[in-house]
Order: sequence, then structure tokens, then C-alpha cells
Amino acid sequence: MIELKIPEVGESVQEALLAQWLKKDGESVRKDEILFVIETDKVTLEISAPADGVLKILVPEGQTVKVGSVVGQIEETAAKTRTEEVKKPPEHAGEAPSSEPPRAAPPEQRPPEPSPTPRAEEAVAPGAEEPAPSKPIISSSVRALAEEKRVDLSAVAPTGPGGRITEGDVLLYVEQHAPAKPAEEAPGREYPRAVTAAEEGGFPPGREDTFRKPMSQIRQRIAARLLEARRSTAMLTTFNEIDMSRVQALRKQFGEGFRQKHGIRLGLMSFFIKASVSALKEMPEANAFIEGNEIVYHNYYHIGVAIGAERGLVVPVIRDAGRLGFAALEQAIADFAKKVEDNRIDISDLAGGTFTITNGGVFGSLLSTPILNPPQSAILGMHKIEDRPVVVAGQIVIRPMMYVALSYDHRLIDGREAVTFLRRIKDFVENPERIMMEI
Repeated sequence: MIELKIPEVGESVQEALLAQWLKKDGESVRKDEILFVIETDKVTLEISAPADGVLKILVPEGQTVKVGSVVGQIEETAAKTRTEEVKKPPEHAGEAPSSEPPRAAPPEQRPPEPSPTPRAEEAVAPGAEEPAPSKPIISSSVRALAEEKRVDLSAVAPTGPGGRITEGDVLLYVEQHAPAKPAEEAPGREYPRAVTAAEEGGFPPGREDTFRKPMSQIRQRIAARLLEARRSTAMLTTFNEIDMSRVQALRKQFGEGFRQKHGIRLGLMSFFIKASVSALKEMPEANAFIEGNEIVYHNYYHIGVAIGAERGLVVPVIRDAGRLGFAALEQAIADFAKKVEDNRIDISDLAGGTFTITNGGVFGSLLSTPILNPPQSAILGMHKIEDRPVVVAGQIVIRPMMYVALSYDHRLIDGREAVTFLRRIKDFVENPERIMMEI
């Protein structure tokens, strides 16, 4: 009997949500087949079968369980017995000659022997029924959305990786099966969809009073960390703006050659990571954090890059970013984005950051105040690039400008140092040659 336990997924993670069983109780399973899905406050993990056997479910899906808890078992004897019966030779010792039929039956009468390969059970004889499709993976957020939209998930075609049903699949199903809109609103209203005085106190038909859904583990963790950052730090933000002309010119001049040589696009984030590392070397307090009555300094630069995901914001960490070139930085960002999209991000990918960069500009944000990522002491916020009139050498010209924000812990970093730090990032980005020359 093999016990199925909730694995350890990081020192700070003590419990997980058993989101879904992909196999039924008493069902035969094969080694490395995915059995169930758990959701922690940071990632979603798929747990596979350690061996062939028969599954016994001890904890139903939807329960929050402690790390290390036993949620199921695999009985190996059934699988072993089947294998032994296939391989067991016919008994002949002590048998007297008789009129029994010979052991070797004619080929046309011999029953089909089981194939030794584990995939034999998947074969379907002509005319036989095909095996039922595997149960699609459904997260709690998708279930909540389906309940809200009143959608039968068995009718939704999954398009996500590994057969997952995504929120987009549910919304697409709703759009495709939405009832036809009424041809015309009732006359006599200046604003056709407005609620009249006679209807005041009630809701229009089809509209519910309240809708509730449980917060996912990762959303609860995000909320807790944001409140922790507010309560435990003296957070302040300073702003500046950066002329992106030189960076855009470099990307236009060398972007195609960069892509052909390295197989990756030259983006903006690598410039800001390089500029941030250079500024952090000049101001180590921004790369440090407070622990009790001590300041802990780092002699390395592990840069976290915030990436928006379906389940919430995650911040994978590029380790030793100061030692990496532009191509390695861009490749690391692309790899993390792919892992987040496929829901394969590991706990180790999110741990150990010393400074964070977040880019709200990809969503169209013009200006924002980023919140610290504890225990870090500073975070840089990038924003949308927008053509604006600026004064250069006494002339009004149009330049691609970006607002940047630096939020910092005022207990460790003074205002003068924060402004100087952000100014250095501005200098490095507006003059990328300084990054290469380290001046």
C-alpha cells in the first residue's frame, strides 16, 4: 500500500487546497498518471501516481489539507496479480496423461494473450466502445465562474494546456450560447434600460441580489502580503519620467540581428534590469532589508519580475541578474512567462528576490504606485510609453516618454537616496551606453 501525501512546496506553505481528483475511487491507475491537482497560495501542482495499482481516495476534492497529509492510497497488489497471471506458466507437474486437449491450442482457438506493454489497455478493438475521455482539469476559479454563468462544464471544450478548462473557455461558451437579445426595448422611457420609480426597491428580471465565491489560495496570499507590506513598512513613492528615444532607436537598429543571433526578441525589461543592477551597486540599501534591529545586505542581485497570471500576480526571480547579458535576461523572462502560462511555475522560482520590477505599461497603465514585495525594501514600477511634448535644448519636441515610480521603505532609504536612485535609472536608460561602460 502506497500513501499519497500532499508534498512540501516551500517553507512558507503549510496547507493546500485539494482542487480536483482526476481519477475515481477504485479506478486502476498507471505510474506517472496524474491523479489529483492541488492549489497552494502561490502555484497549482499536479500530483502523479508513484506506481501502478488501484486508487483509494481518502480525502474528497475541495478540502483544504495540511502539507504531508495522506489524501489517498494506491493498492499495488491488484496490478501485480494481473501481471503475475499473465506471466504465470501453465502447471504440468504431476499431471497424468489423459484425454485432455493439448496445452497449445490452435491459433484460431487460442484466447488473445495480454500484451506486456502498459498501453495495451488503451487499445480498442474494432466495433468496441472507445474508453471514456479523461476528466478535464478544472480549477476552483473556473468552477466559480461556471456557477456564476450557470454553465455545465461537461459541455465546455477545454483549450488549456494538459486538457484544462480555462475561464476563457467558459466565457466563449457563454457567448456562443447566449440567448438572442430582444428586438426592441419597451417604449416610453427616455433611458430604455433605466429602472423606473415603480421598480425601485427590486432588481430587474434575471439579475441576482448577491453573488459570492471563495477566494482562491493565491488570492488570499496576495491579499495577506499586501496588507503585511502596508502594516510593516513605512512605504513612500517617488516618481520621474524617462525619455525612451535611445532605447527605441537601439531596438530598431539591432532588434532583428539580436533575434536572429539569440532566437529571442530584444525587449524593454532587459534594459531596466541592467539599469537597476547598476543603480543597486551604487545604493546597496535598495538591495537590502530590515531584520529586527539589523540591516541585511546582499552581495548578489536577484531581480524579481512581476508577471500577470490568470490566478493572480506572480514574481519569478532572475538569479544573479548582474552576471547575465541582454540575451540571457530576455530568455529568462520568456521562460518564466511560458511557465506561468502553462501553470508550471515552481516555488523555487519565486523565492529569494532582493529587488522587484513591475511593468504596468503592458496593460496600459500611465502611472501607479507599486506596493513593496516584503521583505524587500524597494520596487520599481514601469508604465506605458506615450508620445508627449517635452522641452529639449529650449525647443518643444515630441518624445516617447515613460513615467517610472520607485516605492521604498522609508525606514531604510531616505528620500534623497530614493530620488538619486531613480535618477540613476533614468540616466542609464536614457543613455544605454553607460550600462555597457559602467559609468
